[in-house]
Parts: sequence; structure tokens; C-alpha cells
Amino acid sequence: MTERVFLFVCTGNTCRSPLAEGLLRHALSDRPDIIVKSAGVAAGNGQGANPQTLSVLEEVGIDLSSHRSQSANNSLLNDAEWIVAMTNDHRDIMISMFPEAADRAKLLCDFIPGQEGQDVPDPIGMGRQAYLNTRDVIVEAIPGILAHIGKPKD
Repeated sequence: MTERVFLFVCTGNTCRSPLAEGLLRHALSDRPDIIVKSAGVAAGNGQGANPQTLSVLEEVGIDLSSHRSQSANNSLLNDAEWIVAMTNDHRDIMISMFPEAADRAKLLCDFIPGQEGQDVPDPIGMGRQAYLNTRDVIVEAIPGILAHIGKPKD
């Protein structure tokens, strides 16, 4: 079975994209054909996820303590079948840096009926409730993402 890569992208790869990575990986736990990754358009390499990110994931039974940030790069973007950005700016930056990824780049909110084209707000520095709100937005997008991914390919 060929592995297919789903990549989430935010700014620093410590809050939003790791949240999305953990939640989608959990939702796809029965799908070894899908590898879920995350990266940042302005990320340093090797940082752990924000403690609030870890906390709101732990509450729903997801351990992301091994997460280490990484910068979006040609290799990650070329390998990804699906690229989902948290904001219009993230998508635009990726497309300007990697134009060949344009047809695979979407926004997370494009998977939530009625919220297409909207940004996922950055929770950093905004307190616990902001992280819970961000988690809830991502959870709301998961059914649309799963439908977009579809059934396993043979």
C-alpha cells in the first residue's frame, strides 16, 4: 500500500498545525496509508509543541509530546498529496515559495461548510480558551477532511 502524506501548515509549527496534526492522525488511526505531518512557514526546527497545545490534545486522549517543529520546505511540500494551511497568508506564502504546490493547497476552514475562505485565529499568547477554540475549529473540519481524503487506494 502506498503511503500518502497530509501536511498542515501554520506559522511556527508549535500551535495550530500540530493541533491539527494530532487530531487528524487520531481520526485516521485506522488508516496506515495516510501519514499526517505539519510544518511552519516561519518555523525554527526542533521546538516542541506549545504547552497549551499539548494540554488541549491530552484532554481528548492525544499525546503529541514527541512533536518537533519543522520549516515548510520543498521536500515536505513535494511529498504531500494534501496541503492545508491555517490562514490565507500561510497558503499565499507557500504558493509564492512553492508554486508547484498551488493545486494541492487549501485552507482548513474550506472543509467547514459556511466558513470557506476564513482563517483559523492564532491562539498563541491568548490563553487556554483560545487553544480550546482553535481545537474546536479543527475538530469541526475533520469530517470534511476525511471525506476529501476518501477511501484507501489499493
